[in-house]
Amino acid sequence: MSDILKVPTMAEYMAQGKQPEVLFWVGCAGSFDDRAKKITKAFVKLLNRANVEFAVLGTEESCTGDPAKRAGNEFLFQMQAVTNIEVLNAYEVKKIVTACPHCFNTIKNEYPSLGGNYEVMHHTQFLKTLLSEGRLTIEGGKFKGKRITFHDPCYLGRANNVYEAPRELIQKLEAELVEMKNCRRNGLCCGAGGAQMFKEPEKGNKDVNVERTEQALQTQPEIIAAGCPFCNTMMTDGIKAKEKEDSVQVMDVAELIANAQDL
Repeated sequence: MSDILKVPTMAEYMAQGKQPEVLFWVGCAGSFDDRAKKITKAFVKLLNRANVEFAVLGTEESCTGDPAKRAGNEFLFQMQAVTNIEVLNAYEVKKIVTACPHCFNTIKNEYPSLGGNYEVMHHTQFLKTLLSEGRLTIEGGKFKGKRITFHDPCYLGRANNVYEAPRELIQKLEAELVEMKNCRRNGLCCGAGGAQMFKEPEKGNKDVNVERTEQALQTQPEIIAAGCPFCNTMMTDGIKAKEKEDSVQVMDVAELIANAQDL
């Protein structure tokens, strides 16, 4: 297995006078958070495996402004958004894929009114497309028959009605998909949305992520699958709080597929 990842930038494509098929928007978590970087790497390996011509903005990428907007700082959000839109439009970007539902939701639904119009896909949607086009194949491999429950990210599920893509990918691994009592439209937040990721929880008798982890553990899973770096952090913290790190893993859907392939 080679550890060399091909990750070209838009500037490199531009210099060659070429356009990639898709821009991979990495996001703050995927760039800086040590756990989320593994999700980024897994997704890049899958893009390379499927021979997708993709590029990243690299140092030209800035936060989408989601946390600022959710925390009520509309001015800061618009500053960040307009800066990103100017960069994206200068590169004539048409299609964007991201592994973060917060970036996905913000670019898809909030950038158009500021002049940023793009086709935006969550990485589970894009991977599903690669599968249906035959560009990527999945064998169950090490996850065959494993009990996996999927936690719906709020900004993917309820905000954008994307429920099937991640589940179809898990089923393609020949795993046993088990649903929590609160799933899909009735999913429960991991506790990190709305910029709550960046502050301590308020007083109460139980943290939201612990409540959600308890619901996940009721399905007796071997793996809790996530599709969002924030959810991944919160569910991992929940597993630690329940002292179940030895028996239950929290993994992004992209990691499941990349690991099944031993990429």
